Amino acid sequence: MIKLTTPISPEEVKKLKVGDQVSISGVIYTARDAAHKRMVEAHSKGEKLPVDLKGQIIYYVGPCPAKPGKVVGAAGPTTSGRMDKYAPTTLDEFGLIGMIGKGQRSPEVVEAIKRNGAVYFVGVGGAGALLATKIKKVECMAYEDLGCEAIYRFEVEDLPVIVGIDSEGNNAYDIALKK
Repeated sequence: MIKLTTPISPEEVKKLKVGDQVSISGVIYTARDAAHKRMVEAHSKGEKLPVDLKGQIIYYVGPCPAKPGKVVGAAGPTTSGRMDKYAPTTLDEFGLIGMIGKGQRSPEVVEAIKRNGAVYFVGVGGAGALLATKIKKVECMAYEDLGCEAIYRFEVEDLPVIVGIDSEGNNAYDIALKK
């Protein structure tokens, strides 16, 4: 298990290889389709983004509301393909270094990952309640009107992920399909 603490450096990302099991601690941000759309639209108008994503990781998750005594409800990864039309911009223009989600990515996203020396981590689908135990603090950063699709700042401890696409474009999904 490779232990990483955010922010992770480009040098650390380059060492990661497809299939590596990783444990992430530190700050990550959340955003789904609606938040991505707003960020890209704001950027195209020359507006400042609500959070600085340079060198950051976005977790594609719509966290459920917290039950009494809990920090957050279930927080499992959502299908990453819904963000594919926005991902090249978040990597090329916003300086994002990593994404956490589930499922295959488009060829355009894989090329953007390679171009930017970034990484795509795969979270375990169906394990939202377990993953929520790794989230220690939650703060809404922007677009509160979007509810679970708002941008949140998560402080995580030992969030388990797998490298799905490394900075060289090696892709766990393609490898699995070839086998």
